[in-house]
This record gives sequence, structure tokens and C-alpha cells, in this order.
Amino acid sequence: MNLRKLIFTENACYKAGRKITPKGIMVHSTGANNPNLRRYVGPDDGLLGVNQYNNHWNQDRPDGRQVCVHAFIGKLKDGSIATYQTLPWNHRGWHAGGDANNTHIGFEICEDGLTDASYFNAVYKEAVELCAYLCKEYKLDPMAAGTIIGHYEGYQRGIASNHADPRHWFSRYGKSMDTFRTEVKKLLSAGEPPAGGSENTTYPEKLTTGYYRVRKTWADAKSQLGAYRILSNAKSQVDKNPGYYVFNNEGMIVYTTGSTSSPTYKEYTVVKGDSLWAIAAKLLGSGTRYTEIVKLNNLKSTIIYAGQKLKIPN
Repeated sequence: MNLRKLIFTENACYKAGRKITPKGIMVHSTGANNPNLRRYVGPDDGLLGVNQYNNHWNQDRPDGRQVCVHAFIGKLKDGSIATYQTLPWNHRGWHAGGDANNTHIGFEICEDGLTDASYFNAVYKEAVELCAYLCKEYKLDPMAAGTIIGHYEGYQRGIASNHADPRHWFSRYGKSMDTFRTEVKKLLSAGEPPAGGSENTTYPEKLTTGYYRVRKTWADAKSQLGAYRILSNAKSQVDKNPGYYVFNNEGMIVYTTGSTSSPTYKEYTVVKGDSLWAIAAKLLGSGTRYTEIVKLNNLKSTIIYAGQKLKIPN
């Protein structure tokens, strides 16, 4: 899985700031012949490519609609397949048109003309791996009733609007939500699901809500030098003050100076059943801060094993 991150901070859904405890995953497909991620994910981070119409979903109400999902799967500008996380996983999305918004993570697979088997197989595999990853993170049973569902199944359950996706596409290639769930289960049973490499994150240069905060550590609010809407202004302060870092609203490190100074840390020994998300939730107060552990330890993926020593930011 090629998991990357570009959070839709300009979307009204993100600004609403409502949180959920994920109980399941809803699979959507876009219903439009455009497999390119840049149609929905933006602005361009150098990998997506430029959306000449600027009609991506990282704006208040894309196409005048109240809509937002947690992730998109589709093509980068070089034609390779990637997943882009666009909301925090525990953020209430606007994807189901019903009560599933309160319980389910929702992601979209970018459709093409529905005639390219190689593209379908690639994004189907990516979607299976994403669901395995999320099931691992949130301890979900993919075979339990109502856990992993298509949009159309959400409608059948009375928790989503009347859509047919992704059944109309899956069935063309001998797949169904039943085969999908089985493959997620198989991947989980085989061991750790693919974790997506470095999970690169793009942060907006200008915020319309919240601030970039310059501190020594997130917990040390008294050390704060300033709070900025403009990322470059926050970075400038860090460059002038070694030992300080730029944090986003969720307490995650956004920028560190190029100096040799490093944040202080404590050591943690991984035990069986641990995940980076769970460790961050337990030791840092929020699972979303697992990326700080990844960065501090120079991890190439989120796969960890019992007995491994990890540095944990103070």
C-alpha cells in the first residue's frame, strides 16, 4: 500500500471538528470516469499533478456540496497507484448520507471507464490493504456483520443514502463485497498488513482555522514562542530558535530545524499486540501522533515487532 496524507483542512467537514470512534469501514467508488487522484485531492504536492479546474475537495464545499471522505485511492501523475488520507481516521466524515457517518470510516476508489482490468485489480488490492491496515489499527473484525460494507450495503441497512457503489464495478471483474471482506481477513491472518511506507504528509501554507504553534514540546505550552496562520512564518521562528518545533492543531510535529539538536525522548519496548497508533495513544495522548514516533525512529513503515526498542518523544 502506498499510503500518503493530505488532510482537507479547508473542507467544512474538517472544520466542523466532530470525532467518532470507528466501528467500521464503508467502501465507495466515485461514479465518474476519472482515475486521477488530483481530481479530488489537492493542492498538488508534486506527486498528484495540477488540477487545472481547481475543483478538488480541499475547499469549503466542493462543487457546492457538503461532502468529505477519509481517503481516496487512484492514480498519481506518473500513473502509479496511491492512497491519500484526507481526514483524520477518527474524524466524522460526510460520505454516507446517513448514520454511518457516525460510525464508519469512508473512502472513495476513483473509477475509470470500468473497462481496464489492470487498473481495477491494482486499486482493489490497494483498498484491501487499506482496510486491513484500518482493521488492525481499530481492532475490527472484517467478517463481522456491518463492519466492512459497500455504500449500497449501507443503504440496505438503513444507515446510508441510496447508491449502488461499488457493486456495479466489482461485479464486472468477478468481485463482490463478500470476496473483498474475505481477502481483508486473509491478509490480516497472514500477519501484519502493509503499512504504506513513509506516509508523507503535506501541510497547507495558510490556515483558515487553528494555528501552527512553535514550542519545545507539545506538552510544554509555556515554551510557546508564537502561534501562526502562515506555516512559513512558524518555520522562520524555529530556524531562529534551535530546539523548537512547529506543531499542528493535533500536536503533531510539522517542521524541525535543520540543526543537529533533537527532541528529548524516552525509550519504550514493544510488546505483543502493540501498534504505533496504540503506543501513541497511550504515551502521547493521541493515536494521531504516531507519525512523530515514525519520524524520531526513522522507521520505513509502521510494522513493529515485540521486543523492538522505540524512542518516544517527551
